[in-house]
Amino acid sequence: MTVLESGLSVISWLLAIPFILFFTIYVLELIFGLRRTINRYNDASTTAVDKPQLAILIPAHNEGSIITQTIAVLRENVPPQTRILVVADNCSDNTADLARKAGAKVVKRSDDNNRGKGFALAFGRDQLANDPPDCVIILDADCTLAKGTAAKLASTAIKKSVPVQATNLIYSAAEAPPVVQISNFAMLVKNLVRQRGMTRLGGAALLTGTGMAFPWQIFATAPLANSDLAEDLALGIAITRQGYAPYFLESAGVSSEAAAQEDTLVQRTRWEHGFITTARRHAIPLIASGISRFSRSQFFLGLHLIVPPLALLMAMGMGILLVLACTTFWGSTALPFILLLMIVTAALLLTIAAWLMEGRKVLSFGALIRIPLYVLWKIPVYLKLLRGSENRWIRTRRSGEEVIPDPTND
Repeated sequence: MTVLESGLSVISWLLAIPFILFFTIYVLELIFGLRRTINRYNDASTTAVDKPQLAILIPAHNEGSIITQTIAVLRENVPPQTRILVVADNCSDNTADLARKAGAKVVKRSDDNNRGKGFALAFGRDQLANDPPDCVIILDADCTLAKGTAAKLASTAIKKSVPVQATNLIYSAAEAPPVVQISNFAMLVKNLVRQRGMTRLGGAALLTGTGMAFPWQIFATAPLANSDLAEDLALGIAITRQGYAPYFLESAGVSSEAAAQEDTLVQRTRWEHGFITTARRHAIPLIASGISRFSRSQFFLGLHLIVPPLALLMAMGMGILLVLACTTFWGSTALPFILLLMIVTAALLLTIAAWLMEGRKVLSFGALIRIPLYVLWKIPVYLKLLRGSENRWIRTRRSGEEVIPDPTND
């Protein structure tokens, strides 16, 4: 082997090893996550325990178009005597009045310097502290809890003394644009299949920002007030490090309607930039801490965090395969290319299996075959990341809502 061929072989291994690792983690999570939980929607082990005092905390920023319906549906699906507290956060509309008329207790918060969901939650916690409940469930204003979910979440959180996350999915009409359907499917893979697989491997569940329950003793001291774009992810990491690894309760469900196509890119930019920024800070320390403390929850959570979001993972994997094919043609060892090709192929096949088993209700076959176009559609998200991650909290426009400029987002 010549010097050039040896150099190319070294470069090939350096390029391939990180992506072999990323795809291996993804494949393992799918292998462990594809099997459905028995009695998924009828988990007898989560029946109510002594009717705990329950509070639902809803942070709401200019949600006048949906807050009445959200509270009406919620009141039908939660146990009697459940407190519903809406934090009208920096609102310039009638969210507070509508929420109060719908039967919720409302507190108003105005603070242009500390914007974001985390600050709203901390403000709501201060109000609840005057008469603490046994359990607090956080619900986004555009979300719906499935029947019986509140009782299941509260009961499980109190029995296990850890935060509990419901299955959080996004749905859209059958005629929704393909990019919206594919985005919904990516969320299903992340919040159901990979969530299921990671927790079966021993990792902590990811907190997804809505449909998550906290025993009061944990919620009272949780680090809520922060400006992280992925404040839910950061919160779950902090609580896991404290020894209270969140638990995934698949039989509990929370759902929301997908954003319109023009708003989905904004939403995905915020989510993925927030994930990547948070993962960059915490993934390696979590892995190291998991090894040193023999903590499976921290170790597997750290491994999960080093895997890029699905579209970026696939796009980068295909790009590296192309580069490795070229280096192999020019004389480097073919082993890095072969190994990465095998693991990428396994990832693609398992993703298709996830669609067949779980995803057909959110992603049609016609939209499925357009996934390569979806990856191209996501390129602006990743180019924007190269210029610097998104650091503003931007509210996603609700279905049917007119575009109303929010001066606080300037």
